[in-house]
Amino acid sequence: MHAQHAPRPADPLDLIEIDSLLTPDERAVRDAVRTFCDRRVEPHIAEWFEQGAIEDIRGLTKELGELGLLGMHLEGYGCAGMSAVDYGLACLELEATDSGLRSLVSVQGSLAMYAIHAFGSEEQKQEWLPRLAAGTAIGCFGLTEPDSGSDPGSMRTSARRDGDDWILDGRKMWITNGSVADVAVVWARTEHGVRGFVVPTDSPGFSAPAIKHKMSLRASVTSELVLDSVRLPGTAVLPEVRGLRGPLSCLNEARYGIAWGAMGAARSSFRAALAYAGDRVQFDRPISSFQLTQAKLTDMALELAKGTLLAFHLGRTKDDRGLRPEQVSYGKLNNTRTALEICRTARTILGANGISLEYPVIRHANNLESILTYEGTVEMHTLMIGQALTGQAAFR
Repeated sequence: MHAQHAPRPADPLDLIEIDSLLTPDERAVRDAVRTFCDRRVEPHIAEWFEQGAIEDIRGLTKELGELGLLGMHLEGYGCAGMSAVDYGLACLELEATDSGLRSLVSVQGSLAMYAIHAFGSEEQKQEWLPRLAAGTAIGCFGLTEPDSGSDPGSMRTSARRDGDDWILDGRKMWITNGSVADVAVVWARTEHGVRGFVVPTDSPGFSAPAIKHKMSLRASVTSELVLDSVRLPGTAVLPEVRGLRGPLSCLNEARYGIAWGAMGAARSSFRAALAYAGDRVQFDRPISSFQLTQAKLTDMALELAKGTLLAFHLGRTKDDRGLRPEQVSYGKLNNTRTALEICRTARTILGANGISLEYPVIRHANNLESILTYEGTVEMHTLMIGQALTGQAAFR
């Protein structure tokens, strides 16, 4: 017979003890990111969201670099070389503070840095990766265009040879970090297919006007990239990839982090709703004592746990043998959709207070409206899974 152990006291935020699946080192990573966010960002994030600007974004990016969070899952060149699960846990904690903060880290590490790390020349890696990892330089990733979102193959941005140089013309849209970036990884159509280019943002003809009037991801820099006959040396092209395989593989890296991050936004909203329900008194009782409120809290807790377990499983699989695109779609689609529903339910528990920035719920809900559709819409991820199930590509 097995010895009986006294049951551990229940943690309302982790009733099924997902935390026990983590190694001590993984918990240490998680705790370090949580502590940084609580100290450095949480006191200011609601104000940044309301103002639509991050105060001292360059200083914050440098601090994120000092903590080892930028390109943390990449090897060498000043990168931390940590596991996919470590990176996922960091994304969860960052987005529990705000999706804009996770987006900054995700675009820097999983898009701009990953593209250079995976497909760049040694000279490009040496020039950019150490600075990007340290946070002394900021990167962005230019794929989406005003008329080219889910169908990147229809991009109009072009690159043509002029002697030994390349000339880039076109526009990119909805680019995180664009207005503050020092380097942009830009994808363009050439006579030999889609190629990636490492574009210093001080190049003549390059500009990145900020996109204003956003009601989502307000604590994040979002920009348009304008390339007006930008001349680059022949060494600016990413030599190790041609075609859409390059940008799509980068997107899979970022989508993996989103599967974790969305659960952070959901956890934050669930925690706020649980605490509020215990404090809010109506009809001489806390509203947490009412059956309908408990049903909402239970459903939220179930979906939060299932989504977190899915992210964890994908992380372990990625570390063990890598992920197929449809597996990444599974996590991105399920967890963003689930997180948004959790935030909306949390809003109903908070009543009118649910729309106040005194609480994190409406901020997370607004952010998740963007997370739901960026880096692959619900429709596209649905059809990617559908293709894996049936062998039929419904979107072509």
